[in-house]
Amino acid sequence: MVDVEAGALILVALHAVIVFIATVYLSANRRPSAAIAWVLAIIFIPYLGALVFLLIGVGRLPRSRREKQREVNELIMARTDGLDQVGHRDEWPEWLGSAARLNRNLGALPMVGGNRIELLPDYEGSIASMVAAVDEATEFVHVQFYILVLDTVTQPFFDALARAIQRGVSVHVLSDYLACLMLPRRKETIAAFAEMGAEWRALLPLRFWRGQWRRPDMRNHRKLLVVDGRVGFTGSQNMIDSTYLKPGNLKRGLHWHELMMRLEGPAVRELNAVFLADWYSETDEMLPIDTSPVVLPAATDLLDAQVLPSGPSFDNDNNLKLYAMLIHKAERRVSITSPYFVPEESTMLAIVTAASRGVQVELFASAIGDQALVYHAQRSYYEELLRAGVAIYLYREPTVLHAKHFTIDDDVSVVGSSNMDIRSFSLNMEVSVLVHGAEFVQRMRAVQDEYRSNSRRVELADWLDRPTGAKVFDNLARLTSSLQ
Repeated sequence: MVDVEAGALILVALHAVIVFIATVYLSANRRPSAAIAWVLAIIFIPYLGALVFLLIGVGRLPRSRREKQREVNELIMARTDGLDQVGHRDEWPEWLGSAARLNRNLGALPMVGGNRIELLPDYEGSIASMVAAVDEATEFVHVQFYILVLDTVTQPFFDALARAIQRGVSVHVLSDYLACLMLPRRKETIAAFAEMGAEWRALLPLRFWRGQWRRPDMRNHRKLLVVDGRVGFTGSQNMIDSTYLKPGNLKRGLHWHELMMRLEGPAVRELNAVFLADWYSETDEMLPIDTSPVVLPAATDLLDAQVLPSGPSFDNDNNLKLYAMLIHKAERRVSITSPYFVPEESTMLAIVTAASRGVQVELFASAIGDQALVYHAQRSYYEELLRAGVAIYLYREPTVLHAKHFTIDDDVSVVGSSNMDIRSFSLNMEVSVLVHGAEFVQRMRAVQDEYRSNSRRVELADWLDRPTGAKVFDNLARLTSSLQ
């Protein structure tokens, strides 16, 4: 009996020591909400909470990776000198110049003029547009997708890559290690790249036997394609069938709705810089950087754009700072589309404040979700948003609205891979594009109008009347969002 009591006391003492050490460690350089959530997890789930923290609560990407990103940015900026002066600065809102400086100071490239941008809201249509661009490649093709799978829908894209290689074009490919490991046809996909002669590498591999291990929930979530430094694509869409080939999705009839964009102009070189930095980080190989003069497209509908890479390869949550600033600067309208809406405190405050001061704020999300915890966590924010006057539209099932973008007033837009959630702000490597142009915002509004026509608006009274069990589940799921 004495030995049992002594053992119990030792365990209690050990737990107390773990809690004390964790509290001191967690309080440094971490958001208070995240620190408190981890401390509570360690207190109420003894030992298991500490084990989970050691697995996903510790560490960032190495400083060497951040240095490589800065090195590539500097090389690109040296070759785009003066392009930040080409554009429509006289038409910018008064605050946009400071937003562009903020982005550049936090790790992005300059705001450059002379760009043409086409919106691609059709899933298979965007793949067809990428196939057409690859078929015109003469020098190189750089491919990077969070999820990249060979299937019946993406087969034409793989065929185009093979044709490009046969013409003598170099093809380099990146895809996220863990994301593709969890989906079907991984072996067939890698074999296809090997057979065609493409250079493929996994992003952020988790292979401890090779010394490749890091916090596993930090992923490279970027989606981009660059052809000859002339044409670029980026947005929310992965290179996979719109059902993601998951049995559960097929059974429920789910399919994903996205928004990609096709770019021409100086911003394409900035987009290529994101790929070059990621390739350099994974392989220690610096691919050739285009040093030829930048030729502006011969068109009148040219736009100013700035590519913003973000994530744990940077020292700051740079997309979070940009998003919060843009919402605070809005004077008339903010339209947000985010399939996973679990905002950090400053973003939520900016949205609620904007609505409270009379700005028309609307949020587009899905009526259904593919990730239960995130789906229920985001629902826990709806009441506060509705009470502040935010209009919430839920895109009707069986479509999962996966597009990620927002517009500010009449002439500023952000489109990319980043959700408005804590994961995209701190844990995922993302890429977004800040665009200035009234005509471009009008095209974005047309996309948002389509969302609205296919959505159900959430009313506060109905939301408050939802079942008690759903409210409990939503609020409990919200607690997990701070474990970062």
